[in-house]
Amino acid sequence: MEATRPRIQATTKVLILVCAMYFISYIVRQNISTAILAIRPEFGLTNTQAGFIFSAFGYPYLLFQIIGGVTADRFGPRRTLFFSGLVWAGATVLTAFAWDYYSLLFSRVLMGFGVGATLPTATRAMQYWVESRKRGFAQGITHAFSRLGNALTPSLIVGLMAVVTWRGSFVVIGVAGFVWVAVWSWYFCDDPKDHPGITAEELALLPPQRAKGPAPAVPWGPLVSRMWPVTLTYFCYGWCLWLYLSFLLIFFRDKFDLSTNESAMFATIVYTIGAIGNTIGGVVSDRVLHKSANVRHARIGTAVFGFVGALVSLMPILVLEDKILVAACLSAGFFFAEMVIGPMWAIPMDIAPKYSGTASGLMNSGSALAAILSPVVAGFVTDLTGDPQLPFKIAIGVLMLGAASAFLMHPERQFTEQVPTSPSAGVAVSPGTP
Repeated sequence: MEATRPRIQATTKVLILVCAMYFISYIVRQNISTAILAIRPEFGLTNTQAGFIFSAFGYPYLLFQIIGGVTADRFGPRRTLFFSGLVWAGATVLTAFAWDYYSLLFSRVLMGFGVGATLPTATRAMQYWVESRKRGFAQGITHAFSRLGNALTPSLIVGLMAVVTWRGSFVVIGVAGFVWVAVWSWYFCDDPKDHPGITAEELALLPPQRAKGPAPAVPWGPLVSRMWPVTLTYFCYGWCLWLYLSFLLIFFRDKFDLSTNESAMFATIVYTIGAIGNTIGGVVSDRVLHKSANVRHARIGTAVFGFVGALVSLMPILVLEDKILVAACLSAGFFFAEMVIGPMWAIPMDIAPKYSGTASGLMNSGSALAAILSPVVAGFVTDLTGDPQLPFKIAIGVLMLGAASAFLMHPERQFTEQVPTSPSAGVAVSPGTP
């Protein structure tokens, strides 16, 4: 008798959907970094102008970290990700029709309005769809898919450019985004209890859902006070991240005079190794939590280890000139930096489960600010000095700051500020499990 195939749980399918969103949305963010190798000569761009194009999405991205988090807390992740997905997918297609520096800049700014809400909203979705003890893993695996998207992007875009030009590559990726939006809207439910495919066993393991009724007002002052060290720490990580995502191909192209295909190959190796670090960081953080029952050690210990490992790995590039050795150092640096992701994205859920969308938006605003500053600084100092390696040397100092600021975070202290809800709510809001 043929054995029945094991059933994929609804919680797993939701996690797969979120992973797919991270995968596609990071291709959407990064495809410009590969296409710029063709766009730069066509539009006559300097490295500084390229830096502004890379950072253009960061302005609305920064703004919508908090707006997106609040929107997700108030209206739910299903609707929020549906509308934000329509924007970033549409803006990606629009990029294909750019005709100069300013039109390209506009399409990237528009894209930032869409992607700005995605990460805090995804955190809100996982708040109720992921077991508390698996938060580090969930954040690690979802961000690992973002890095897999980063790893695939150089080769994917180079391949698409050869077939349909750089403009056609943006159309293809944008259409993939529209497909994801349709599947998400069809399958996902804000409340797991409303999903027709979920089992009682799955529900018993999930954190309690917020009571029905108007969402509680966000206690901005106390919440910001608790989250600012997390935001600062994540800014330092984000500085390194956006440097890698924006200028890595330009670095290999200009530093070692490589072809587009060779630059894409080296970048793919670096991003792939980073994706491994993403998953390992989340798993390590969760294992430390399970063994020690100490959330501070689990989150901060893993994050500091990642920061220190990254800065130590990058230090040899101060003297190295061989492209293989430099690529190895950059790969190791990205691996350790990406170990920071899992524990950091678990921290907003640890600190403020009632406001996890808003709290994660506050945290990711640090990375959004870095997305604005890091590429511009990299392009400017490269044009000023002619040294494409200098931006990575600057990143070493920023990583040092991140390792130090991590000790100011307190994920072990759950935010318990009591705020009144609307009288019509009629019930108190219960915090989730830390």
